[in-house]
Amino acid sequence: MAARPVRIGVRSGDEIRRDLTTGLAEVLAEKGYAGATIAEIVAHARVSKRTFYEHFADKEECLMALYSDASAQLMNVLRSGGHPDRPWREQVEVIVTAYLALLDAVPAVSRIVLVEMQAAGARAYRLRQRSQLRVAETLVEVVEAGRPANPEVAPLTPQLAIALVGGLNELLLQVVDPYRGLGPDSGRPESFMALRDSIVRLVSAVLTYRG
Repeated sequence: MAARPVRIGVRSGDEIRRDLTTGLAEVLAEKGYAGATIAEIVAHARVSKRTFYEHFADKEECLMALYSDASAQLMNVLRSGGHPDRPWREQVEVIVTAYLALLDAVPAVSRIVLVEMQAAGARAYRLRQRSQLRVAETLVEVVEAGRPANPEVAPLTPQLAIALVGGLNELLLQVVDPYRGLGPDSGRPESFMALRDSIVRLVSAVLTYRG
């Protein structure tokens, strides 16, 4: 792993907090949540353990902060891609492309969002569930805002939105499979962007289905 550039001057509290969550992401990429230690996190962040505990009560709280920040970025992608006056297919392609590009840009964080949060305890699991629900609600809002200009698009119900989010997560998990190499890997995508066409087709099919 390449060495980080040495910073000049005193870091602000927000910068230290960000370095700690980034340090956690780097450790998790190497060892997973169960194997990560506070000592390794602070070594990556170049701070003391005392400084860590000034910002976070424990490793779990640091993980939840990292997840919350990552979720906020992904939510911004969903919201910013929604242009109600554009054709729905164009909107889907723009949002999906931007979302997958962000996941590919931060592979360590993507693994945390998709894998580690499910095995990090009850608090982390509930935070993930709330975040998934917010994603589903945002999808409903984006679709509804675009329907006046795209009457062929069916309303996206909350239940369908949750099912869609769950299906998309299963697709994305193929890229960050924690057991890759331990079994047949043929056909597994090497990047999130490799799933673009499949996800666009899936979302398009859900939005235009008239049952």
